[in-house]
Amino acid sequence: MNALVPLPVLLPLCATGLSLAFGTRLKQFQRFISVAVLTAVLGLSVALMIAADMNGPLSVHLGDFAPPLGITLVADRLSGLMLTVSSAVTLCVLVYSLGQGMADRDEETPVAVFHPAYLILVAGVSCTFLAGDLVNLYVGFEIMLVASFVLLTLGGTGPRIRAGSTYVIISLFSSMLFLTAIAMTYAATGTANFAQLAVRLTELPLGVQTLIQAMLLTVFAIKAAVFPLAAWLPDSYPTAPAPVTAVFAGLLTKVGVYCMLRTETLLFPGNRLGDLLMAAALASMVVGILGAVAQTDLKRLLSFTLISHIGYMVFGIGLATREAYGGAIVYVVHHITVQTTLFLVAGLIERRGGTTELTRLGGIAKAAPLLAVLFFVPAMNLAGIPPLSGFIGKLGLMRAGVADGSVWAWILVIGSTATSLLTLYVMAKVWNLAFWRTAPPGQAVDGTVLESDDDSDDDTDEGPDRMPGTGDEGVRPRHEPAGRAVAATLHGHAVTTTTRLPRLMTWATAATVALGLAFTVFAGPLTSYTDRSAAELIARVPYIEAVLGR
Repeated sequence: MNALVPLPVLLPLCATGLSLAFGTRLKQFQRFISVAVLTAVLGLSVALMIAADMNGPLSVHLGDFAPPLGITLVADRLSGLMLTVSSAVTLCVLVYSLGQGMADRDEETPVAVFHPAYLILVAGVSCTFLAGDLVNLYVGFEIMLVASFVLLTLGGTGPRIRAGSTYVIISLFSSMLFLTAIAMTYAATGTANFAQLAVRLTELPLGVQTLIQAMLLTVFAIKAAVFPLAAWLPDSYPTAPAPVTAVFAGLLTKVGVYCMLRTETLLFPGNRLGDLLMAAALASMVVGILGAVAQTDLKRLLSFTLISHIGYMVFGIGLATREAYGGAIVYVVHHITVQTTLFLVAGLIERRGGTTELTRLGGIAKAAPLLAVLFFVPAMNLAGIPPLSGFIGKLGLMRAGVADGSVWAWILVIGSTATSLLTLYVMAKVWNLAFWRTAPPGQAVDGTVLESDDDSDDDTDEGPDRMPGTGDEGVRPRHEPAGRAVAATLHGHAVTTTTRLPRLMTWATAATVALGLAFTVFAGPLTSYTDRSAAELIARVPYIEAVLGR
């Protein structure tokens, strides 16, 4: 079974080569490769999760080089669960993108590049979850960075290039900081292997340990978009195509949370920076949700709720108890699914209504009742309405806070409750404006251009045809019969909305909704599994023994 551990990384990388070799000429083959490989990765992830739960952590030393020389990959309960959920979500998003590409009749080069870049992104995510050392973790981050920049800038439109540039600058800064932290760690301990670091870091002076811990936390907090290191996110994600935004918002920030969870439990037990983490958690919750309240564009609103709910996960990490870690893991897997679903729904709303500006939407519940259901279920899940999985995760975290009994814990419990109520208010606002009320006068019926290759900052036209807040400033709507073209394509050409949503996109979104509901239906087994994962994280010994063979 150990031989299966590298496959979630190797399969997407090998498939990328095939996709690049044949994709421009055999587009159907390219799509088949992508779907087949991600399906295989999902099956492997489930197998690794079950094996790690039954037999303990699985490890493999590539090239049979023992630490600290070789590359070590490790699959334990936490990484197995993260791999499984991320594989399921990335598969659903890929199917959604296939539906969007076929509906948009995208046959141009940027779409041929989408599949290789997407597969590389999946490989980077898998590498991060399985990394058994800091260097390999850094490599996983860089793989994700390269693929992310390609995906963010698909089509080469002005807003996407600007957003991608901001994202790359922030990512490169965090990468430099990460390299510095790795160099300091290796200089102090002689290794970058997690299992060896778990033993050797305790022998260092407390000040050196704290410095290394603070640097690593800063890097991972940037990746996770923890306040005050989250200012880049609301401007970077909303400009990308819907499937790209969905997988970024749902998954990439959770990679940072996963790394915080892994290092805080394995490398730095004792919760020395717990108060700092809880302060950051509270700030993320409050600032994020207040930012969401102030938004009228759905994508930016969801971006701010993403920042806010990262605070719940950091809350659990800051408490550093078994119950808190279990609640944080539940909330991570819940949020991956729900946040991805909401951004996919936002893409469908944009396609149906011509914009994500809430003040210009209305009547969707009557015009597209299925779309209304696809939004309502994850929205209530995000708000934590019982008995959905969002409520289960929040309840676990709040119970852990009450059991801890410290001042910070009680402040976070109160902050979590207020954030949850404000999230419900925000979701109710979206529902009332976009779905429940009567469609406002002037809402596009025949279709409205959302984005154009000719996007330019030089266009200063202030006429009535401008669409502020949607990323298409300076683009004049062009009306065509509904259904001839659609909104927000992968290649960024000028397109129009459609009244009939593509089936494949709708089915993929429905699948992510069903996955979120599955966490509710199987809440008992899920919480039991996450409790065992939390116990294994705190124990540390099973992980160390699996890697070092002691």
